[in-house]
Amino acid sequence: MAVYDYFCPANNEKVEVWHSIKEEVKTWGKLCEIAKRDVGNTDYDAPVRRMISAPRIIVETGISDLKSHGFSKLVKRDQGVYENVTATDDESRIVNIGDRDTYPNLKEKLGD
Repeated sequence: MAVYDYFCPANNEKVEVWHSIKEEVKTWGKLCEIAKRDVGNTDYDAPVRRMISAPRIIVETGISDLKSHGFSKLVKRDQGVYENVTATDDESRIVNIGDRDTYPNLKEKLGD
């Protein structure tokens, strides 16, 4: 999920929401549904536009935060050997360069 900022010229409001990159938000009503807020006095079909905003940066506060955001953290332990400190139940804790079976499961982690 990504964070987006939208602006509605009809009511001069800016709203920040999280949604899939594939989801299109073109009206105030759709924006309010995603933001879980009341439409208010603004017409449901009032157009909104996505604003350009600075990228959001996640600051690591611990291994569990990295894991919950879908990141993998590898710590070098030996020549060509790394420890996956964010490994989940189905992932290998030891990563050997050249052995793809020990790599983190990126297909599961790389999603929307």
